[in-house]
Formats: sequence, C-alpha cells, structure tokens
Amino acid sequence: MDLPLDFATLRLIWWGLLGVLLIGFALTDGFDLGVGALLPFVARTDEERRMVINTVGATWEGNQVWFILGGGAIFAAWPFVYAVSFSGFYLAMFLVLAALILRPVSFKYRSKRPSPKWRSFWDWCLFIGGFVPALVFGVAVGNVMLGAPFRLDGDLRSFYEGNLFGLFSPFSLIAGLLSVAMLVLHGAAWLAVKAEPGPVMNRARLYGSVAGVLAIVLFAVGGLYVAFGPLGFRITGDLDVQGVSNPLRTTVEAAPGAWLDNYGLYPWMVIAPVMGFVGAVVGLVGLWRRSAPLAFGGSSVSAVGIISTVGLSMFPFILPSSINPQSSLTVWNASSSHLTLFIMLIVTAIFLPLILVYTAWVYRVLWGRTSTAALKTNPDLY
Repeated sequence: MDLPLDFATLRLIWWGLLGVLLIGFALTDGFDLGVGALLPFVARTDEERRMVINTVGATWEGNQVWFILGGGAIFAAWPFVYAVSFSGFYLAMFLVLAALILRPVSFKYRSKRPSPKWRSFWDWCLFIGGFVPALVFGVAVGNVMLGAPFRLDGDLRSFYEGNLFGLFSPFSLIAGLLSVAMLVLHGAAWLAVKAEPGPVMNRARLYGSVAGVLAIVLFAVGGLYVAFGPLGFRITGDLDVQGVSNPLRTTVEAAPGAWLDNYGLYPWMVIAPVMGFVGAVVGLVGLWRRSAPLAFGGSSVSAVGIISTVGLSMFPFILPSSINPQSSLTVWNASSSHLTLFIMLIVTAIFLPLILVYTAWVYRVLWGRTSTAALKTNPDLY
C-alpha cells in the first residue's frame, strides 16, 4: 500500500508533534504546577490562599489533557521509548503520579472543613503536587541527555540497570532545578494575569523574579556542562531513515560535546536557546513593570525555548543508552510502523484542532481576574 508520505517524513512529523505536546503541557499545566509550588509563600491568609487556588481551579483538569496526550503519543508512535522509559523510570514515574494525585484531592477537600490545620495540610499537599513533578520532570530530562542505563538484547528486550537514587546526578539536579525555576516563573506570571492586585501579586512578582534569575543562571550552567562535560552521543555508521525500526542496526558511540553538533550543521537552531534566555528576561521585565502580558508572554517563550533546546540538541536521539550506546533509541530506529504513523497522523489532524479550539473557548469564557470578594458570593469556587 502506497502512502502519500514516506516513512522518514512521518517519523520526523511525529518527532515534532511529540515536542508540541510536551510544550503544550509545559505552557498549560506548567503554570498550574508553578502556582502550586508558590502557594504557601505568596498567600498568607486563608482568603489569599483560596484566591490563588482559584486562579487555576477552573482549568487545571483540562490542562492535564496535554500530559495524557504526551504519554499516549509516546506509547503509540515510539513504543521502544515507552517500553524502556516507563519501565526503567518506574519509581520516578510513580513519585510523579503520587504527587499529581495529591492535587485533585487537595482541591476537593481543602475547604471542606474550617480548621486552619486541615487547610494548611492540604495547602502543603498542593505545594508537593506542584514542586515534585516539576523537579522530577526536569531530572528525567537531564537523565535522557546523560543517557539512560539500559541495554537491548538480540530479541530487543530491554534491561534497565539503574535505580531511583542514581537518577539524581549533578547535571540531572541542575536540569531539575531549572525545570522548577522555569515553571515557578511561569506560575508567577500567571498570577500576574489572574490574581487581583494586592499583596499576593506583589509576593508573586518577588518570587517570580528570583525564579527567573535562577532559570537564566541554571540554563547557562547547563549549557556549559553540555559543552564541556561528558555528555553527548553520535551516530557513526550508515543511517537508514526509511528502514524498519530496530535500534541494534544503528552504530552509536558516546561523544562528549556531540549535543552541540546540530548547531554547526543547522545554525538556525540557535534560536531555541536564545528564546530560552530572552524569554526569561522579558518575563522578568514584565514582572518588574507590572505588565501581565509581557510577564506571561516572556515566561511562555522561555519555556518553549528551553524545551526546544533539548529536543534540537539531541536530534535524532530520543533516548540514548549510557551503558550500551548501540541500544540507543532515535527518531529513525524506534518508531511504530509506517502505516501506524500515517493513521495516527490522520486522527491527530482531526482531533488536535478540536482540542485547541475547545481549550481556547474555555479560557475565553473563564477569562478575568480572581478576587477575594468573589469567594463570598460564588459558591462554585474552592
């Protein structure tokens, strides 16, 4: 059966779509995580904390759709990646899911009782539900860049030889803290958009400014580590971009500094790290000048730039192996079949625009600042 798009083109499209889904998650649920991490610090009274919670209360469930779509895309389009990462990083994934489960429980139960201790407990659960996923997601990305300790045997069965504590290396911690700083800046920018003017907004600007500065510093430190540290993999043998998916047919070697190769081959890619730095600066300026559009726009651009930098630097690798580079998974050797990718693309072309339109409509309907006064008159608020 002849398909209108060749195998290599479909693989490239799905690599791009995976990046779009991850960025969509960071831009939407990312500010939910950032607001949760900021909650105990920017809001001090019960009314202030309820107001902060309700800046994301109407949309946080819908924002998690991007997380589900990202996991589904990995499962369907990159089965090797799904099998290795979700089994090898099982405990880390369990930690993330446990933290994320705290969020809906905290939202629903926090205001059920007037006890200050009761409400404070759930507020800190919301903090955990924001901080822990942000940290672990960043640590996971750091480990992907370092290479995961897995290998494939001749039957393409994967064997993971790492452990949970081994994930927390110096570089992965830098990546994890960068993720936290990036999303806290994004959360502070969201509060600048949604929270009423007053003490909460002022504190959000303060903590957001600290997070923005840290994001710039950590992004720069991470870049230096990538340039001069023991990171990087390179394909050395013949590359068959149209071939069947079999990682063992690709010859790969560990090559420190190789994550910078693409910038020499495709100079336009430098726009990604530039967006990461410039967006954070613009976000900071927006917070300092009390300009919500500038702050949120800048933090969004920064998140897009930072995530894109990782993807473009590693291309065509998706999940390299640190203990057996020959087992590394790439865009060209770890995808589903040609027909599967094509059918999935048709389904995505139909439903992704619907999701985007529906999401835009929801935000339009629910637009406007959240105030403490509304807590006394609106029974639907948390």
